[in-house]
Amino acid sequence: MTILLLSRFRIAIKRAKHLFTVYLTVYLTFDPMIATTTDIMAAQTQSNRKNKMMAQTQSDEGKNKEIINEGFAKWASGAGDVFDLLTDDMEWKIIGSSPVSKTYTNRKQFLEEVITPLNERLSVKIVPRVRGIYADGDMVVALWDGTATAKDGKPYNNTYSWYMTMKNGRIVKVVAFFDTIALADLWKRIPVSKQDNK
Repeated sequence: MTILLLSRFRIAIKRAKHLFTVYLTVYLTFDPMIATTTDIMAAQTQSNRKNKMMAQTQSDEGKNKEIINEGFAKWASGAGDVFDLLTDDMEWKIIGSSPVSKTYTNRKQFLEEVITPLNERLSVKIVPRVRGIYADGDMVVALWDGTATAKDGKPYNNTYSWYMTMKNGRIVKVVAFFDTIALADLWKRIPVSKQDNK
């Protein structure tokens, strides 16, 4: 409910700023005493274009948010995962100082160098629990917790914040933040041979 109210408040603020900008443009550009109907109509047309663009952006934000939400829901139920939404030429950047912290320039590289070796270290794969999904333009941010069990029987729990850039309903770029110390510990504790990854 709070997120919905904040979203509506943000939309109202954007619209108010826009109307104020139109007012100032007309007022400062034209002397109110000599402003013609054509001048005012031109300002209104410009305002209408901006409103349409803003409505389209809000529509895309909602669609992108829903796509990511569905991806996490499938992952949580075991029917798929968010990685199914990655384009082949996507870019995934892991921030921090873990064994996997770097920029991956395609889906295949990311899955082979991060996801497969991670799953090889787990007896119970990561199950996500979403705290929140937020959208702004073509960017969708997911804050989520992952719970899993490592092959040595110890829990592997982490909190993630992914900043995903969307295009045509697919993920084209991600900047990922999480507890890299927890991941580095898992990586060191449970080594996996390269043969296991194939």
